[in-house]
Amino acid sequence: MANYTRIEVANVMKQTGLVPLFYNSDLETSKKVIQATYNGGARLLEFTARGDFAHEVFGELNKWVVKELPGMIMGVGSVTDAASASRFMALGANFIVTPVLREDIAIVCNRRKVAWSPGCGSLAEICRAEELGCEVVKLFPGGIYGPGFVKAIKGPQPWTSVMPTGGVAPTKENLEGWFNAGVTCVGMGSKLIAKGADGTYDLAKIESDTRNALSIISDLKA
Repeated sequence: MANYTRIEVANVMKQTGLVPLFYNSDLETSKKVIQATYNGGARLLEFTARGDFAHEVFGELNKWVVKELPGMIMGVGSVTDAASASRFMALGANFIVTPVLREDIAIVCNRRKVAWSPGCGSLAEICRAEELGCEVVKLFPGGIYGPGFVKAIKGPQPWTSVMPTGGVAPTKENLEGWFNAGVTCVGMGSKLIAKGADGTYDLAKIESDTRNALSIISDLKA
């Protein structure tokens, strides 16, 4: 069961401006990576459940986060159907992120008042998501649409909260483009959760890049 309401989740998305995305099938590796983002200041993380038995990993991981990382809000991404959404919510997911707009997922999330962010690629989809109660819409793939798309839709719909995912990097130039266009927050995966030359996660770099990205975002929001 979620520990945070959908409004609380949306507020933290707005306040921090950053949602790291990450998946690994190994529990201990996942703990280390999430600890690094947490040490860097992140207070949300989307566990992109893309592998077999991902729900088992997330269940154990979320228990650990609740105990060891106070204030860290764990959600689950890459959710493609209502049954999967319900399973992850039963394991304590505080928000659900989907690659596409699925009304069946909206229904089960709204029933439990859990935040959900559907992947949208048109103004029509964004409007439908908001009609279904979405607080923060995911723009996906963000790199294809770019900041110009966000700026264009914010004109007629200034109330729309957008989180681009894909094509977001922890650099001043990249983040400046997105936040100046009017995004509420950004989702960031492989460009933030870096691996070293040997293929292992560079935990020091992940922590440093997270901290730097949050500092840049804070300045842009000021």
